[in-house]
Amino acid sequence: MGVMNDLTLLAEQHLTLAHGADHGRSAHLFLHDGPLRQSVIALVAGAELEEHNAPPAASLHVLRGRVRLHTSDGDTDLAAGQVMSVPQGRHAVTALDDAVVVLTTVTANQEPVVVYDTRRGTGAA
Repeated sequence: MGVMNDLTLLAEQHLTLAHGADHGRSAHLFLHDGPLRQSVIALVAGAELEEHNAPPAASLHVLRGRVRLHTSDGDTDLAAGQVMSVPQGRHAVTALDDAVVVLTTVTANQEPVVVYDTRRGTGAA
C-alpha cells in the first residue's frame, strides 16, 4: 500500500514556506507512480510560475485561494475547489491570492502502441 498524504497539512506547510521564500512559492512532489506525478504548489499572492511547457497530460486543482492560468488561448481564473486540464503548449500560473494547487501530470504514455499495416489487403496469403 502506498503512503497516505494529508493535502490539508501539506497545503498549510508549503504556504508557510512560500511566505518565507524570496520567490514566494514552495512545491513538493508527494506522489510519483510510473508516469503519474502529483505535486502540491503554494504561491503567495502575486507570485508566478513562469512560462513553461506542458507535459503530455496535466490538470490543476485549486485547494485554496485563486490562480490565473495564462495560455496562448487567453487567461482562465480558477478558485478553490475548481479543477481543469492544462492545455498543451506553453503556459504560466499567477496567484491572485495566497493559493495552493495540486498539479497532476502524466509524463509519458505507458499504453502499448498498436500499429496497423494498411499495405496488406484482407484475406491475402
